[in-house]
Amino acid sequence: MNVEQIRKKLAGGFRPFVIRTSDGREFKVPHPEFIAVGRFEVAVVGKGGDIDLLDPLHIVSIRSLARPNGSSRGAARR
Repeated sequence: MNVEQIRKKLAGGFRPFVIRTSDGREFKVPHPEFIAVGRFEVAVVGKGGDIDLLDPLHIVSIRSLARPNGSSRGAARR
């Protein structure tokens, strides 16, 4: 995963998202203050305050979290 793609998710109009890694783990990013993106590492702060350092090469997807009304970004409107 390109760190620039992660930076774009953090820029203007932030929406919470989940990072999934190659080993299947998921890391929720509910607010921009819960993530730091460096050149060779991505740091994600968990609920308990623990910090996970992720290698961008092992980040396989970024998925938007559902909005409060239950829909997710890009979902069809009713």
